[in-house]
Amino acid sequence: MPEQNYYYGTGRRKTSVARVRVYMENGPVIINGKPMEDVFNWNAWQDAIMEPFKITETAGQFRVVAKVSGGGVVSQAGALKHGISRALIVADPSLRASLKKAGLLTRDAREKESKKYGLKRARKAEQYSKR
Repeated sequence: MPEQNYYYGTGRRKTSVARVRVYMENGPVIINGKPMEDVFNWNAWQDAIMEPFKITETAGQFRVVAKVSGGGVVSQAGALKHGISRALIVADPSLRASLKKAGLLTRDAREKESKKYGLKRARKAEQYSKR
């Protein structure tokens, strides 16, 4: 059996799930088989994804291959950030303190509230009429 040459981390946000592999070599960030710039073409999304590397000062030391599914673009970027953070801890446990201080290890648990019967949405009801 060949030796594992990557570190794995799963990131989640809302309904998005990111399965991230971090390799110990310099290279691009590949998401769903495409470069990060093609999938997330807005700089704010790219900055969010690269935030774990900026905080740990490890930019350019890792190559990332990720598969992300579900949710919207912002949710997927958040899931990738969470997954990369978790994978970096597996690669180097000494980075945990700086990532935890920045709040990148906490899973953002906010999800859409389910619709209730008798209502139009989760909480929106028909307007009350006294007469």
